[in-house]
Amino acid sequence: MRNGWSDFLVDSNVLVYAFDPRDQRKRRQAVAILERLVSSGRGVLSVQCLSEFFNTVTRRLPERMPARMALVELERFAQLWRILELTPAVVLEGCRIASEHSVSVWDSLIWAVAKLNQVPYVLTEDMQHGRYIEGVTFHNPFVPEFDPALLD
Repeated sequence: MRNGWSDFLVDSNVLVYAFDPRDQRKRRQAVAILERLVSSGRGVLSVQCLSEFFNTVTRRLPERMPARMALVELERFAQLWRILELTPAVVLEGCRIASEHSVSVWDSLIWAVAKLNQVPYVLTEDMQHGRYIEGVTFHNPFVPEFDPALLD
């Protein structure tokens, strides 16, 4: 298995925007990012992001996605992306960061999965753009400061 030093862990909010018609700018940006990362093989997902995606698109969007369709999308993600697991080490490391850096436990688990799998970048709108914590940099792909060339 290769290390992840050129990879990007994609948070569930980026996945959801690709299917959420309410904000067409974010939808186009999310689709472009996902397509770019799939074609380059540089995108990774965590099992946490897959479960959050399913919950959000089937329960939280105004136009809910049918569960069967969401499952089809999850299967497609699993075929196209490298999926990183939650482990006891991830949970312990995530909880440490949550307490030390005032980060939500959910965001800290995303960070821990990236760190422990040597993935240096997380694409999410849930953290401050450019924030760096112990080897992992968060990038918000929906802010004007985001440079898509970073994905190349």
